[in-house]
Amino acid sequence: MIDETLLKNDERAIYALRTLYKQYGYMPFKMSKFEEYDLYVRNKDFLISDRIITFNDTNGKLMALKPDVTLSIIKNGEDTPGYKQKVYYNENVYRVSGSTHQYKEIMQTGLECIGAIDLYDIFEAVSLAASSLALISDEFILDVSHLGVLSALLTESCEDEGFCRAAASCIAEKNAHDLARICAEYGVDADKTARLCAFIGIYGDMTTVIARLETLCVSAAARASLYELRGLCDLLAATPYADRIHLDFSIVNDMNYYNGIVFKGFLSGICEGVLAGGQYDKLMRKMGRTSGAVGFALYLDLLEDLQGTPRAYDVDTLVLYDGATPPTALAAHVRELTAAGKSVSAQRAVPQSLRYREILDLREGK
Repeated sequence: MIDETLLKNDERAIYALRTLYKQYGYMPFKMSKFEEYDLYVRNKDFLISDRIITFNDTNGKLMALKPDVTLSIIKNGEDTPGYKQKVYYNENVYRVSGSTHQYKEIMQTGLECIGAIDLYDIFEAVSLAASSLALISDEFILDVSHLGVLSALLTESCEDEGFCRAAASCIAEKNAHDLARICAEYGVDADKTARLCAFIGIYGDMTTVIARLETLCVSAAARASLYELRGLCDLLAATPYADRIHLDFSIVNDMNYYNGIVFKGFLSGICEGVLAGGQYDKLMRKMGRTSGAVGFALYLDLLEDLQGTPRAYDVDTLVLYDGATPPTALAAHVRELTAAGKSVSAQRAVPQSLRYREILDLREGK
């Protein structure tokens, strides 16, 4: 039996999440610590950071310590009709930490469902993302968006790629002022500009936001995506965490890689998102795969910022001894204390920084 009080936040999360993912049929996936650097160069926009640690292999190839897991899973998998690959991982990645801004070995956990995915698979991934956050903290929010809705609204306003990129950036930043300016620069008419600017302010519970989207989604493409989003929300409404799931269209992942549903998770006490995921069929195509895919990653290094319940002491018992203390007597006392479930530190003097509940002094004359 593992004493969870001895584990750090990220270690506790790993044990709990592993059990959760196995319960839903996800199998563990292991991989090498490094890949050819070219894999990451070709997909650098997909990475959280393009600062990668590299080295030359003995055959002269430029290799990289793995900064991401999803790319490796895609690269080392294959498409099998009628089969869905469902995997989870606990892997170290090597990149600049969001908390220290220095290179760090970071434990990352997550899951991927790859194959002929359907609405249920998307729902399962989003639901497991919410459950993952709930295992770590009761105070969380999972924000969900649909890039199909966003893409349809952008292209029906103006099909220019430059406009779509600039407008999507403004929506991600909730910057209505610059969005209106960009619309004016590209000659977007007043009605379409107003519709896009109204889209920026949409955030909240699933039922309310879906109702608001009904009036904004007028094209066939937008309504098709809205129909899919409504189906997902109907499924999520029956989960225990429905009140923690919000729709937020400022969640704009790179539209060259992602499509459809995307989401991001937040924990109280941490200023940035600790979980991110979504559908990434476009990334699959870019890497020569024909399957669909959905998944997410949880960045465990950020859990260091969670304020856990501080322990009042480091050990239960401080055992003091000296040269006159028989080693057999010392060992017997330590054995008795640990058998009783207590933690023990045997020392010749009281350590300056050690916090202890009680002292057992075996020194001569004490």
